[in-house]
Amino acid sequence: MHCEAPAYLDAEPALIAGQLLGRDRRLLLFGKPGVGKTTLAAGLAAELSAMGRSVWCLGADPGSPTFGVPGAVCLGLWKGKAWSVQGIEALCSLDAARFRLPLVDSVGILADRVNEGSLILDAPGVVRGVAGAELLTSLIRAAGIDLLLVLQQPDQPLPLQQELRCLEIEVADIKPVAAANRPGKMARARQRTGLWDRYLDEAQECELKLPRLHRIGTPPRNAPAAWLGKQVAFMQQDRTSVMGEVVEVRGEMLKVRVPQLNQPTDVVLVRDACRDSAGLLSTSKPFAEKQVRYIPPADLLPDAVYQQNAGVRPLVQLGTATAVLVNGVFGDPLLHLRLRHQRRSLLFDLGEGARLPARIAHQVSDVFITHAHVDHISGFLWLLRSRIGESSVCRLFGPPGLAGHIMGLINGIHWDRIGRRGPRFEVAELHDACLQRYALQAGQPGCELVKEEVVDAGVVLADRDFQVRAVTLDHRTPVLAFTYEPAQQLNIRKERLREWRLDPGPWLNQLKERCRAGEELSRIQLPGGGEKSVAELADELILVSQGSKLVYATDFADTPENRTGLQALAQGAHTLFCEATFLQQDELQARRTGHLTTLACGEIANQSRVAHLIPFHFSRRYEDDPWRVYQEIAAVCPQLVRPKAYST
Repeated sequence: MHCEAPAYLDAEPALIAGQLLGRDRRLLLFGKPGVGKTTLAAGLAAELSAMGRSVWCLGADPGSPTFGVPGAVCLGLWKGKAWSVQGIEALCSLDAARFRLPLVDSVGILADRVNEGSLILDAPGVVRGVAGAELLTSLIRAAGIDLLLVLQQPDQPLPLQQELRCLEIEVADIKPVAAANRPGKMARARQRTGLWDRYLDEAQECELKLPRLHRIGTPPRNAPAAWLGKQVAFMQQDRTSVMGEVVEVRGEMLKVRVPQLNQPTDVVLVRDACRDSAGLLSTSKPFAEKQVRYIPPADLLPDAVYQQNAGVRPLVQLGTATAVLVNGVFGDPLLHLRLRHQRRSLLFDLGEGARLPARIAHQVSDVFITHAHVDHISGFLWLLRSRIGESSVCRLFGPPGLAGHIMGLINGIHWDRIGRRGPRFEVAELHDACLQRYALQAGQPGCELVKEEVVDAGVVLADRDFQVRAVTLDHRTPVLAFTYEPAQQLNIRKERLREWRLDPGPWLNQLKERCRAGEELSRIQLPGGGEKSVAELADELILVSQGSKLVYATDFADTPENRTGLQALAQGAHTLFCEATFLQQDELQARRTGHLTTLACGEIANQSRVAHLIPFHFSRRYEDDPWRVYQEIAAVCPQLVRPKAYST
């Protein structure tokens, strides 16, 4: 019920204290963001403290706290002119609406610690819908609230009017604080990041093995790289022991920063609070949820000229790379991997290439061909024609005999008018642990063996920014499966740059390059003068994460040897592109032709512990009911990524 006080009291702490706070009470400040709840809480605390009374505050807005630790509910005691933190209970989220049940539980735990004095609950600004209604009533019960102060403009309707009328506590309407305003999104992000950095001031680093941790909350599954920058809390007997931040990921080893003199436990809470690429504490996007999807047919060149149904086309984003299955799940195998900041493309298999613009062919540096069946190599003619006039060498990697097949395709064309300006290629054949390299040029005779080299751990291409490994499988002919493995991702912590008053510039690229090269003792010249070692700068300015691995495998029989080889290659991958040519009912046809069934595809993905499985190379006999393919795989593999149309 509303109190007898005059309607809409001014937000004057002395006035409110005189009329409503003649005794110790538990009050909740309720209102939308920007009405001055936090300002009023501090004013009331100062007023009551001057009267010699103890005043406590529960900061229950994890995304916009004014004291304590963001991503947590904090208990403060007014001392002097500010709140002194007396306890925290971690949420590891900035989203009070989504995680309202954990928030209410944390409020109840901390409220029970207040035995005397007044308690002010500074509630989140969630005042609408189901979330607002549930938070209001639940917070009142959890904290034992006996007075509700509703901050609202007199000429605006009260939020949650029905709920307010039903409350059996005293309710007072308060005009918003005149000077209050809601900071902008970036200002709020910087403010909470400052609080988080102060909490971690003089923190120490410790290493933890991810498999040994008992993970609660909403932790990333089978994706260690998704932990980078995450806010975490270590729990003991359902209470927060200490909070920290993941600063480095190396395989299954996490390096975490925690305040000194606090030892992490083996129970870790993690949700969605995370330091972003700009160094600000924010809400992370669900790992890979929007990075692996099926895109509309018009992603490349229009489909209108094609008679056959290509099916859906998956798209995967891996840091600075984007991979698209160009011809869809029914068409010729061709995976286009675009290195976005380099104007460079890699191709896996060379099926029909007409859907790719000709300009892409000039930017293709490397092609990885599984084998020379027509649906995997016929696109070479598109590549060959599109690269006329291109002076750079395009490298092709594949199984034994590939150089002869490529030379045969080139020799099938009359090159009388091209002279010595024909497209040039280097073909590398993988023979067990040996790579044989051949030089070919359109319009020139011969296929010259120029080099033989030993392959280490299957690495056929080692680039500065990534490497590609291969393993030989059996399709009644040697077939290669490939994995694209980007180098470690190095991200600059922009908030640290601001703290050090350093301007960004080319020196940061130099720092990254020397980090990758392991030149820790070399010196970097800083803008404005001075220099520091790479090791010193890297520790303070760089967040390190492992690159996300992508695996491409198609056209191989379901044999123990093939499974063992592919599972070793694909272990822990972000995404596995794997053929699922036949339904289980057509297993005999799969055996006769040396292909996988849906069941085998799903089982291989499970054993490889991949985060995402994208099946493709479906038999065209299923064009009218492709949902059956996805349905069978989903029954055995929860990591399957399937189109929304087939998600039920």
